[in-house]
Amino acid sequence: MTEPEEIHLEPCEPGRLTAEDLRSLFLFEKLTDEQLTWIAEHGCTQRVAGGGLVLREGDPAEQFFVLLTGTVALTRRVGQDDVQTVRTEQRGVYMGATTAYLRDDGVPQRYMASMRALSDSEFFTLSAADFGWLMREWFPMAIHLLEGLTLGMRSSQAVIGERQRLQALGALSAGLMHELNNPAAAASRATGALRQRVAGMRMKLGKLAAGKVAPDRLMQLLELQEEVIERAAKAPSLTAMQTADREDELGDWMDEHGVTGGWDVAPVFAQGGIDVDCLTEIQDRLASPELLDQAIHWIGYALETEQLMSDIEDATGRVSSLVNAAKQYSHVDRSAHQWIDVHTGLDSTLVMLAHKIGDGIRVVKDYDRTLPQIPVHPAELNQVWTNLIDNAVQAMSGAGTLTIRTYQEDERVVVSVGDSGPGVPDEIKKRVFEPFFTTKPVGEGTGLGLDISYRIVVNGHGGDLSLQSAPGDTRFLVRLPLSEPASA
Repeated sequence: MTEPEEIHLEPCEPGRLTAEDLRSLFLFEKLTDEQLTWIAEHGCTQRVAGGGLVLREGDPAEQFFVLLTGTVALTRRVGQDDVQTVRTEQRGVYMGATTAYLRDDGVPQRYMASMRALSDSEFFTLSAADFGWLMREWFPMAIHLLEGLTLGMRSSQAVIGERQRLQALGALSAGLMHELNNPAAAASRATGALRQRVAGMRMKLGKLAAGKVAPDRLMQLLELQEEVIERAAKAPSLTAMQTADREDELGDWMDEHGVTGGWDVAPVFAQGGIDVDCLTEIQDRLASPELLDQAIHWIGYALETEQLMSDIEDATGRVSSLVNAAKQYSHVDRSAHQWIDVHTGLDSTLVMLAHKIGDGIRVVKDYDRTLPQIPVHPAELNQVWTNLIDNAVQAMSGAGTLTIRTYQEDERVVVSVGDSGPGVPDEIKKRVFEPFFTTKPVGEGTGLGLDISYRIVVNGHGGDLSLQSAPGDTRFLVRLPLSEPASA
């Protein structure tokens, strides 16, 4: 565990500024003499040697800094890297406890960035308490406006964001219900048809027995039935055109050989992949024209029963996979933080968004299945996949290619979510991760902005989220570390 860098602020000589010195700073130039005197009495001057840390991101915001001389840089922590956001040597610029005047219900305020002196630098400093007091006492109307603007925006955004998330959850739930309804309805229909076919088989068996069929012939018929079912299970799949042609061939054969209702039985045999040769073989082995009609119908009932049971199995399997995908997506009954295969969350998210993706978008999964498990908060990360995939789908307007790719890059797993849409204009690229920024019409989207996705990846997982875009090829790249971030 590495020790945090110490901060060394040393007093300057003479240690204070005069009222006239303060008036030369653009921040204080319009204040009265009395106000400047009060500030001069409550503030002091401090210096930091070149290369030294002035304030650290995340520390309690206890001081308000005004630059007097030197060059400073502000940085934000992104994963394991410090990204420089501002570099300046302008006299009078301010940073630190800039919102100390906000009455924020006792929530401690912290520095939003780190500041480092690039050269020997001097500052005029006020405590956060003194700066907050003078702002509230001297500019009450401005403070009311600023508090209303800042806290009001924060509060309304929280309410709106929660509503948007509820709407997004409702849309996901509706999509899931739609996906579940199809196999459930198919299973219900197949069950009803199966009941009728089983009843028909019982009646047909009774007729066969009543027809004084010899026991050896009945056993032969049962053997034929099993052989035909086994042949149907191994038969190659046919296209719709091939199936229609096969139905015509089988129907003609049945009409020629006196099979009643051939038009109703032929589709069942065609669906099972049975051809005319198989029917001829059945006829030859029975060697009884009067038994052929009943045998064809009985075998047809058996074939259709098998097909209906396969339909029920497929439908219930689809329901089970959807429920499993929903559990994986929400991570019900699982710990908030765990080691996972990143592909599990991607696949469950694709299932949850299947109704949004639609038939016009081709999904390409280019997965590196050899990737190791990584430590993440799965439910949070699934929200990121939801947002990135939803953005990609909207960008393509219902037609195009969605490409999900995974690979390893140094000590990180990379997930690329790409689309073949028109791309992100250059003037927007640098703004996509800003809070509240969106290009979507009012009421559309997941309610989870890219800024929140960025925070989940960067702050929550020590990773990185970046954008590469050109017409026809836009990619959001999520980089996640292979190991737990080191404790500070």
